[in-house]
This record gives sequence, C-alpha cells and structure tokens, in this order.
Amino acid sequence: MATYSGTVRGERFTFNSLARLLAAATPEKSGDQLAGVAASSARERVAARRALADLPLRTFLSESVVPYEIDAVTRLIIDSHDEAAFTPFSSMCVGDLRDWLLGDMADTMSLQQAAAGFIPEMVAAVSKLMRNQDLIRVARKCEVVTAFRNTLGGRGTLSTRLQPNHPADDPRGIAVAILDGLLFGAGDAVIGINPATDNLGNCYDLLCTLDDIRARLQMPGQTCVLTHVTNAMELLKRAAPVDLIFQSVAGTQGANEGFGVTLDILQEAWEAGLSAQRGTIGNNLMYFETGQGAALSADAHHGVDQQTLEARAYAVARAYDPLLVNTVVGFIGPEYLYDGRQIIRAGLEDHFCGKLLGLPMGVDVCYTNHVQADQDDMDVLATLLASAGVNFLITVPGADDAMLGYQSLGFEDLAYLREITGSRAAPEFEAWLEAAHAGGGLLEGPGGILENMGLVA
Repeated sequence: MATYSGTVRGERFTFNSLARLLAAATPEKSGDQLAGVAASSARERVAARRALADLPLRTFLSESVVPYEIDAVTRLIIDSHDEAAFTPFSSMCVGDLRDWLLGDMADTMSLQQAAAGFIPEMVAAVSKLMRNQDLIRVARKCEVVTAFRNTLGGRGTLSTRLQPNHPADDPRGIAVAILDGLLFGAGDAVIGINPATDNLGNCYDLLCTLDDIRARLQMPGQTCVLTHVTNAMELLKRAAPVDLIFQSVAGTQGANEGFGVTLDILQEAWEAGLSAQRGTIGNNLMYFETGQGAALSADAHHGVDQQTLEARAYAVARAYDPLLVNTVVGFIGPEYLYDGRQIIRAGLEDHFCGKLLGLPMGVDVCYTNHVQADQDDMDVLATLLASAGVNFLITVPGADDAMLGYQSLGFEDLAYLREITGSRAAPEFEAWLEAAHAGGGLLEGPGGILENMGLVA
C-alpha cells in the first residue's frame, strides 16, 4: 500500500494509506475524532492538504479506500466509472481539478458532461481543499434536472419537500399541515411523510390519504411515505398508490446492510417502481436520504472519514436515476457533527459533492436539541445553500418536527429564501398555485383546498 507525505515548516508528516490521507485533510468533525481518524493538529491537517493537492486523480482508480474485494459499493464505483468522461481530467492532480472547477471553463454544460467521469473519492478530495465560498461557487454552476409529475432542479428554482409528520399519523392533522405548507408554496419536490407506525396497513392508509388529497386538488406533484424499500415493493404488489420509492443509503456495503438493503434490493425496487408507470412527465422515482456519520454509527466505516463515506453514498444513489437525494445533515447528533459550524460545513460539502456527481441534491437543514447549534445557524446554512443552487430543502410546520423530535426549516423560511434569491417553485406546481389563487379557490369555496381536504363540511 502506498504512503503519502507532506511537510509544514520543516515538519514532515507521513500518511500510510489513501484513507488516512483523506481523513487527515478533512475539516474538523467530531465524528472523525470519535473514529480516531482525524488529524491530530492543524499542522498535520495542512500537511495532508498539501499532499492531497499534488495527488494524481488516477490514484483513486487504482487504490480504493474500502477494498474492492469486500465491498459492493466500491465495486459499483469502479465498475461503473466512465473512462471517456474522465479523459479530460486524467492527467490532473486534485489541486488542478480544484483550479479547473473554480475557473471559467467549468460551466454548467461541461460539469454535466464530466459528472460520470468523477468518482466519489475524487470529489470528496477536492472538497477538502476548498473554502466554503468555493463549495458554493462551484455547486451553483451545476444544474441537475429531474421529473415525475413536475420538473425539478431547473435554473432559478428552489423546491421543497413538505413534511407533514404527525405523532399519531392522524389524517386530519396531516391534512392541516399539508394545507399550511401549500399556502406558502411548499411541497413541489414531494409531500413526504415519515410514518409514526411503520407497518404495511398504516403505510397503505397514509399513501391513500396523500394520493386522495393530490387527486382532489389536481396537484402536479408527487407523494411519498418514507417506509423501508421492501415495504414499498410489497405495497406496490397490493396496488397501493406508490409514487416515489424511498430508502436511506450509506457509503459502504456494511452500512447499507445495517439499513436492511443491498444493491440488488435497490435494483429490484427501482424496476418495480418503473413498472407502476405513475409518473406523467418523467420516470425519476427513487428518493434517497443520506447523512454524514451513518457508516460510523453502524460500525462499518473501515477507518475512512465520514465525509468521504458520505460522498460514496451518492454513488449508490446515482446508480438508480433518482428524482430526489438529500442529506439529513444535522440529524444524527453531536457525536458526528458537534456544532453549528460543523453542520454548516457538512451541508455545503454534501451539496457540492452530490451536484458534482450529477445528483438532484437537496438538504434537510436541521439539528437536534443536544447539538451546540440553533436556528440562527440553520438560517445561515439555508441561505448559503439557496445561493449555491440547492435543488430542494425540507420544510415542516413551525420548523419543529414533533414526531421525529428535531428542528428543521419552516414554511416561512421557504418564503424568505425564495424572496431573497428570486427563485421560484417547480414550473408546473407554480402554475397550479397561480391558477388556484386566480380562481379564488385556493382556500375556500367550491373546489377549494379546505373543502377538498375534508377540513370543512
């Protein structure tokens, strides 16, 4: 195995593997400290970044951070690599790639063409050499458009998942939350519920509730109950109205097995979703969630830093042509991202890496109450992500998910972000909202939302 070295003010640091080099170059994260892979000092971190900047990109194709022989995600990454798309970058080192990304030659079209040539470890490596503003500048140039019943990710749009979770899965409480979100223009990415009771009967009822609301309102959007992918396949067999198939994924085979999935199961689910033919203008139907620290929490990290493993999770998502991918950036807890500063950095890293790999990237801008963060930190991250061209964000009533017990963004935050960036909802969804408002039926009257959602007699 190769070794790498870097020198700072005459002090030489040696890194005995590619994984060790990447970990030492990573901005400070409590999860890496917990795993024992973080740099021991700021000086060592600088030395690692200097060594990483001079590392040829081809190194990542010949030395894997998790061995090819033991890990299905590594095999997916290497076996699906597009050598033709990589050719323009094949003589570059990581520092050269950073310079190219920040230059004028890296425009939207060239980034789209390059995406298949990049593997996760490459984009994770270059992110470690970037300031926050660099991550924003490059991600803003990326454009990833997907479609199901509406078109998401177009330039100048900012979409949201409307998350109407309810501690008792009460249909009326869910309907009120949906109404609240729709009045702020939320929900164009998806109306997605985390079920409080994750059994097939309850998920079936929730799916029918959501689909009934969507059909009554003639809303050009998609719905999802975020149950396990195997449940979604069984629900499809029962003719349930399954639009999107959801699954949490991670960057190693072991971590995915901890979620109860394999690549073969994801392939089967994708094919089952396609066969249902519920999309009207597109066939992107997979919805994946990720989060830094997932592999470490499953004790399946192989000594690799959590941000590199997070980027590897995007290779899993990319294989199934998803409609939506989002990192739940501050959800796992302070063991992995300690405070607001670390959460902000992680959110920008995740968005940057996902977009470079060609994914329709969103972020749940969130934190738990035992993290050293508050809503002001979330305001900062949300504003930066909106400036960076994030495809979608998560929004919940009052920015407080009472069922999952964490803090996210509220519907009012969406209104603020669209106002300051001049961004708009998905075009089909926006046209529907405008038509409903122009007809005087958005809230009341025959055919209005209140009546159609069963909230008035």
